[in-house]
Amino acid sequence: MPRARINGIDLSFDVHGAGEPVVLVAGTGSPGRIWRTHQVPALKAAGHQVITLDNRGLAPDGPGHRDFTLDDMVADVAGLIEHLGAGPCRVLGHSLGGIVVQELLVARPELVRQAVLVASSGRTDEVIRAMAAADLALADSGITLPPAYAAFVAALQNLSPRTLNDQEQVRDWLGVFELSSVDPSAARGQLAVDQIPDRLSAYRSIRRPCLVVAFQDDLVIRPHLSREVADAVPGALYRELPGCGHYGYLEQPDALNSVVIDFFAGRLPAGPRPS
Repeated sequence: MPRARINGIDLSFDVHGAGEPVVLVAGTGSPGRIWRTHQVPALKAAGHQVITLDNRGLAPDGPGHRDFTLDDMVADVAGLIEHLGAGPCRVLGHSLGGIVVQELLVARPELVRQAVLVASSGRTDEVIRAMAAADLALADSGITLPPAYAAFVAALQNLSPRTLNDQEQVRDWLGVFELSSVDPSAARGQLAVDQIPDRLSAYRSIRRPCLVVAFQDDLVIRPHLSREVADAVPGALYRELPGCGHYGYLEQPDALNSVVIDFFAGRLPAGPRPS
């Protein structure tokens, strides 16, 4: 995995395929490889070059860089786009990655051609605030949860009832979560960035084409929070995908990939907004 010295850190990234570039920005605690199984192949098949990165706070940058801001993460993505000569390009972000992309649209719009904001929000409500505070308290406690317990919590928090009620699927997911369980302190810096002020008014200045995607069963970023972002960004399209929790891009990847590729190709109609 190549690295580049960008914005004061060694930023790890990958470039997959050739074509019009798409940068994928992952959410809290997730490395760039999270996109490899589903989104990278689909976007490559649609004729895109796919660029993924490990956000600061994760290896190889490492948890030692704890004191950073959302602006730093935005500058990292901007710096990578400039380093690769990829701009203006398409950019997609999930959860915290979506917030990073929103702020990139405000700070460096010339680098973005189109943007997709997946399970993103424009403010921190009480549920997000409580969840972030709890995660920070756990990260600072020095306690490491047993992998089986961490897997159970991750499943309840991030999967839809459709998946949880499918015995074979949920067994597989619990196994994945248990094997991939990590020390929560590893993403401590990103947890601190999760809590943002109300930025919806700033997003009214965005002029790049945007698609906002919410997951109907998301308990982390409930759909109304994503819809607020779509309502704030002039001309933004909005889609809400059923049968998906917060990890909908992994639960129902074909549904997300289809709407994203159609948006990039200009085939996605505006559609009605839910009331």
